[in-house]
Amino acid sequence: MVSEGQTATVARVRGAQDLRQHMAEMGFVQGAEVKVVSCVNGDVVVSVKGATLALNRDMAMRIVTC
Repeated sequence: MVSEGQTATVARVRGAQDLRQHMAEMGFVQGAEVKVVSCVNGDVVVSVKGATLALNRDMAMRIVTC
C-alpha cells in the first residue's frame, strides 16, 4: 500500500478482463500517476488523471505500482 500523501505510478492492474477494463476507464492505466489523498482501514481516496475516486481495500490491492 502507498501511504497517505504519496504518489506512485501504475505498473498494472490485476484481475479479470472486465475489472481491468473498468479500472482503465477510471484512469488506472500503465504509467498513470496516482496520489493517495486519504486512507482509512484500507479504503483509500486517490487522485488519478484529474479525478478523485474512492476505492475499497479489495480494489486498491489490485493496482500494482512501481
